[in-house]
Amino acid sequence: METPARLRALATEAVHAGRDDLAGQGLHAPPIDLSTTYPSYDSRGEAARIDAFATTGAEPDGPPVYGRLGNPTVARFETALARLEGTESAVAFASGMAALSAVLLARASAGLRHVVAVRPLYGCSDHLLTAGLLGSEVTWTDPAGIADALRADTGLVMVESPANPTLAEVDLRAIAHACGSVPLLADNTFATPVLQRPAEQGARLVLHSATKYLGGHGDVMAGVVACDEELAGQLRQIRFATGGVLHPLAGYLLLRGLSTLPVRVRAASANAAELARRLAADPRVARVHYPRIGGAMIAFEVHGDPHEVIAAVRLVTPAVSLGSVDTLIQHPASISHRIVDAEDRKGAGVSDRLLRMSVGLEDVEDLWADLDHALGGPSGTGAAGRMASAAAGRP
Repeated sequence: METPARLRALATEAVHAGRDDLAGQGLHAPPIDLSTTYPSYDSRGEAARIDAFATTGAEPDGPPVYGRLGNPTVARFETALARLEGTESAVAFASGMAALSAVLLARASAGLRHVVAVRPLYGCSDHLLTAGLLGSEVTWTDPAGIADALRADTGLVMVESPANPTLAEVDLRAIAHACGSVPLLADNTFATPVLQRPAEQGARLVLHSATKYLGGHGDVMAGVVACDEELAGQLRQIRFATGGVLHPLAGYLLLRGLSTLPVRVRAASANAAELARRLAADPRVARVHYPRIGGAMIAFEVHGDPHEVIAAVRLVTPAVSLGSVDTLIQHPASISHRIVDAEDRKGAGVSDRLLRMSVGLEDVEDLWADLDHALGGPSGTGAAGRMASAAAGRP
């Protein structure tokens, strides 16, 4: 009897998954395959492979056929991400919203247009569901109401934990149990597989905006869904039909980004935990949101004008998005969640004084000095406070 292979640690998988065949090819770095089409003199064989793909959505055996069916460089990233999330497969797309759209279309094609969802979600995810742009109908509920919200045509339950932008957390295992046979989609963008693996807690689909931590350097846009092979086949068929494919160069950058994912997430999380501690003790800050599982995201509400904080940062970059090596800050009610109705934002805990910060890899003292200056105010720790102290002759 063959001895099963030893399970490798996440840090090892991050470095080696998707690259296991390179040494046998005499390569060290993964190649980038930029071809859009591939020659074949066996048209009967091509027909059979295309028929097989049309039936199951399984990746075609043998050499590639056409870039919209799949790409070897992108496939390496998909293999690696599936290994990190502990799923059978993963399917990559041109953006996180393209990935979510494919999931909704796949469920709708089976006559299951109803979605049960828990707020908050990323603003554009919220809008896509609420507006019914893909023909879906959504019932918003809290985690305790999921079982009662299910209908015969419910095709999906969607949650995000930690959630964007409030960092609210849900019990994924309990929610998966409440879903019964309905697939649970968990957006794992903020946590990444470094902090949690939703598939181990019962989620059937794990969504990432790969633009964020998986890429990690603010230079690639992508989305990916990790799931079982049955659902992956459906998603590949949707991707082929709609054309939301990931460019091979993006696939290469994402595979490279995964190799440092555990190191980046843990280092940025250490910075974030320290900043969250200092913000929580600062009288200029009304409330700090920081997840129990940790991570590199912080949300905090200020007593003063949040727009003045955005305008005053110098080291921290005032920009939308997250998960890069540098620290970003933004005002959700103005940008990432502007598209969500104001009352719905308020009901989800997204106040007008809330700021969301994606903490990077800078020295934490430099980051705190910039935040301290930007917060200003009369506390004696900000720029205005220091000037008042100096005028009064205090150190």
